[in-house]
Amino acid sequence: MALIKSISGIRGTIGGKPNDNLTPLDVVKFAAAYGSWLKTQANSKQKPTVVIGRDGRISGEMVQQIVVATLSGLGINVINTDYSTTPTVEMAVVNLNADGGIILTASHNPKEWNALKLLNNKGEFISGSEGETILQIAANDDFSFVTVDQLGSVTNNTQTLQNHINQIVAHPMVQVEAIATAAFKIVVDVVNSTGAIAVPALLDALGVKNYTVLHKEITGDFAHNPEPLPENLTDLSREVVKQHASLGIAVDPDVDRLCFVCEDGSMFGEEYTLVAVADYMLSIKKGNSVSNMSSTRALKDVTEKHGGAYYASAVGEVNVVNKMKTVEAVIGGEGNGGIIVPDLHYGRDALVGIALFLTHLALSKKSIRQLRNTYPDYFMSKNKITLDGGVDVKAIFEKIKTKYKNQPINTDDGLKIEFDTDWVHLRTSNTEPIIRIYAESNLASTADNIAKRLMTDIKEAMQA
Repeated sequence: MALIKSISGIRGTIGGKPNDNLTPLDVVKFAAAYGSWLKTQANSKQKPTVVIGRDGRISGEMVQQIVVATLSGLGINVINTDYSTTPTVEMAVVNLNADGGIILTASHNPKEWNALKLLNNKGEFISGSEGETILQIAANDDFSFVTVDQLGSVTNNTQTLQNHINQIVAHPMVQVEAIATAAFKIVVDVVNSTGAIAVPALLDALGVKNYTVLHKEITGDFAHNPEPLPENLTDLSREVVKQHASLGIAVDPDVDRLCFVCEDGSMFGEEYTLVAVADYMLSIKKGNSVSNMSSTRALKDVTEKHGGAYYASAVGEVNVVNKMKTVEAVIGGEGNGGIIVPDLHYGRDALVGIALFLTHLALSKKSIRQLRNTYPDYFMSKNKITLDGGVDVKAIFEKIKTKYKNQPINTDDGLKIEFDTDWVHLRTSNTEPIIRIYAESNLASTADNIAKRLMTDIKEAMQA
């Protein structure tokens, strides 16, 4: 069991003892710390307002009730959207003129996990310095609750998802008529979470008439590992082939990650979700792109093809967003299937990703497999090593840095080592007690071998 306190929020497994797992006491403490910080940011208002939404996890209702009551006890008004998606809550903060937001989701983590993702008044993830302040408030129990006459109100809002979809449909690069005319047959895997509400509503709005939804019961008891990776999407792949569908779509539990399956059951590749959407957008609106340094170099190739410049950021949505703002990027995101369209909002959004991808596919007059074949082939090997308590990751990275001192090395976010046209990126996760090892090459075997070599190096350094 685990509890991870980071600058981006608090995440842990449900049950167990406080400070070791995500217990009700930990939820109260962190929600109170966030609310106390928010009150210092919204001092022009007598009572700040926070938008709350949750994915379909088993623990979601329990955690939601605790967070809502805690914020109310601080004198903060709460707009409760109940079942929602991460991008929907992000947009609702702005649309409802709220002062912040909390999304109750552990994203791609298994069902025993849950988390509080924290937003500012722009509907964006809080900054590193803001997160540090909140952690300090929580550590010191530096919060005070209001008297009975000052309790915050709680209102329910069931319109936020429809408002989100309306704004997507109205986006100038989303062409509903083209999508409807293409008459796609689609299979969707929503992994027993709130994508079961959001994705069908979006497809209906886009004029898609023929679609099937897998794992559509919102139980939080995920039918498979909820991370949208090839090994977890065998049901979707099989069903696409069985139904002779045009494509398959998979989202994660909070609907901020997106990937596709081709008509032959093969994977389009989560790394290429952003590549394809960027290719479409940059063909119309010239400009720059951003992804994190663990993402495929294919985005750089596509961006330069359209006359733009590509920039890499440290891993983490807030880092990608900050870099996008700095370079005025037209499109950005992460290679895990996260699409950020800044003229809609600065957050990963699988729903707008679906709309833009289907527009691109419809206008291309190609099958999804044919579209994938138009992009350069890079192969990424994604691996991880679980960390035991007390492991000195910094010392491990120093040993590896010394071993590969003759190679170009970037230390902005963990270690990224260049090998001619190949690369490997090592970094600790913000959401799990692991080291991630990502390697990319134009040959799958080479990428795997590089990753295996570095995993051996890590294990040897841990034992030294």
